[in-house]
Amino acid sequence: MATRAERYKGPQTAQERRAGESALSDFADYVQQQQALRKPPPIASTSTAKGSAKDPPKHEHAELDILDTLDLADDKPRVRLKHLLLDDSETKDESRKQLQEIIESRLDEGRGECLFDVGLEDNGDGQLLTEQEWDAALARIQGLLDKLKADWKVLMTKNVTNSPVDVGNETKKERGCVGKVMIRRRPVEIDDVIETRIAVVGNVDAGKSTMLGVLVKGGLDDGRGKARVNLFRHKHEVESGRTSSVGMEIMGFDTKGEVVVSGVPGRKLSWEEIGKRSAKVISFTDLAGHERYLRTTVFGLLSSEPNYCLLMVAANNGLIGMSKEHLGIALALNVPVMVVVTKIDICPPHILQQTVTQLTKILKSPGARKIPIFIKNREDCINTATQFVSQRICPIFQVSNVTGESLNLVREFLNILPHHGKYDVDAPFEFHVNDTFSVPFVGTVVSGVVKSGVVHAGDTVLVGPDSLGQFTTTTVRSIERKRIPVPACSAGQSASFALRRVRRKDVRKGMVVLLAKSDTNPNAPAPQPKVYREFIAEVLILSHATTIRTKYQAMLHVGPVSQTCAIIDIDRAYIRTGDRATVAFRFVQRPEYLAVGDRILFREGRTKGLGIVKQVGYDPAKPLNPEVAKEQEKLEAAGKTAVKAGA
Repeated sequence: MATRAERYKGPQTAQERRAGESALSDFADYVQQQQALRKPPPIASTSTAKGSAKDPPKHEHAELDILDTLDLADDKPRVRLKHLLLDDSETKDESRKQLQEIIESRLDEGRGECLFDVGLEDNGDGQLLTEQEWDAALARIQGLLDKLKADWKVLMTKNVTNSPVDVGNETKKERGCVGKVMIRRRPVEIDDVIETRIAVVGNVDAGKSTMLGVLVKGGLDDGRGKARVNLFRHKHEVESGRTSSVGMEIMGFDTKGEVVVSGVPGRKLSWEEIGKRSAKVISFTDLAGHERYLRTTVFGLLSSEPNYCLLMVAANNGLIGMSKEHLGIALALNVPVMVVVTKIDICPPHILQQTVTQLTKILKSPGARKIPIFIKNREDCINTATQFVSQRICPIFQVSNVTGESLNLVREFLNILPHHGKYDVDAPFEFHVNDTFSVPFVGTVVSGVVKSGVVHAGDTVLVGPDSLGQFTTTTVRSIERKRIPVPACSAGQSASFALRRVRRKDVRKGMVVLLAKSDTNPNAPAPQPKVYREFIAEVLILSHATTIRTKYQAMLHVGPVSQTCAIIDIDRAYIRTGDRATVAFRFVQRPEYLAVGDRILFREGRTKGLGIVKQVGYDPAKPLNPEVAKEQEKLEAAGKTAVKAGA
């Protein structure tokens, strides 16, 4: 006789499972588009926030982005880049000025860095440069960089003799000298440093902490855990060799694209030293791979707002266990994914081939819809990194942390990685707390990510909600980014605030920090922001053994908020795997600060679902499914009649 657990093991049919898979990528795209509607909840007596629901949502298609770069509009005749690079006639000053304007606009667009193709026009036509012309073009670019306060690095060349980064040209596609140059501004202050956040996920023992230890420190691993020790935060992690908390590491690149490391072998630079010497900082969030710590990992993935996700796969194990869960969550959040296959030095070739085949199959499946690109050389690495803004491609590296094989390609890829993510600096300030500390002689410190707007040290802010849904007024004593004091921070940056007159026990993960001034009158104090215990969301059930009905409870994640939620209403009798439905939720413990357009993820055991908040608050007088409500009323009335008759 089959037990109940065996009878309800996973979706009923393979067809149902496939439906759930293909629905995931479609729904994730839909959620991405709907997030354009996101606006903070209205605060009484303030003017309407920017981006109100009246504005139509912007539909974006990654595949069409390339059309923007081709300059297909024919409103003005374009000067060819070759002329600007090589013009030596009387108009050379004008050409230099035009070239400087082009590079400057690209630097602004890329938040302080850009890739410049020398030897190719914007539309892809070759310039057929000779070696003398190539040298003259580079000399002209170099002459402009001092005016732009920037540095450069030649990433790769083709058909250039004696170039240390020449990648060859076996296919003979390009004629003449061709190359890619990376230009990066020198940061004047810490606020100008480019910041990219990467979440590192994968199954237990895939080598996540070891890989980060090797990348950040610069040395190699000994195969017995030497590289990972510095990343652990707790004694039991060092003893077991397994991460159980959300670890943070940073890696810096200077203006010339070199990794910022200490000159002394084995010495690890402090965060302050890396921050002050870098023009670009990669922040890694090291997440736990063990099934026991899934809640911590999901919290880390949602609260750190990663720009990219790095999935680690052990070559001798393949994509097993929690790595599939982590990949599914990254896909649900629409975060671009890159894969690193580790331990290739101890893996037999036929097992490695099995892992690669399995990985390719999963990435090409209807649920992921990714194009796997195996990066074997410098040319693949640079071309893929420049195109990685498209979420359809998935670069795959095969590395060894003991021999150091292909690690230089991973470092080069991280160096060129373009900034990804849209943040609104002009919207009202909103900061999500994902960790709290009590620092001696400083007081309570909260860390997290600025969702929108700008805040300055000394600003009066509201922190909350507490268990009663109230906000506390306090002042930002000081702000730090990567452990370096800064006067202000803006949307998209991670930071820590020291708060005045607030005890650590009064702040928790999942709270928000908002500016305490009214939009209409800056001198008047802002009223208490609205918080909600109930909300309506459009959800997609990714996996559930049976059916979900009202009164079902699950752990719900909204950004850094993690709380048990109960389903109080559904727009149909029940929902099951692969279904899209409108559902009303109620927080069990306390109300939370929510906004329309927030992305939600809920899970309970093997049940998983994702969704987007469509409405804050819920009116029981307007049920989502009136027929079910009527039936419920009839049953209650019949029950009361039966009780009276019995009495």
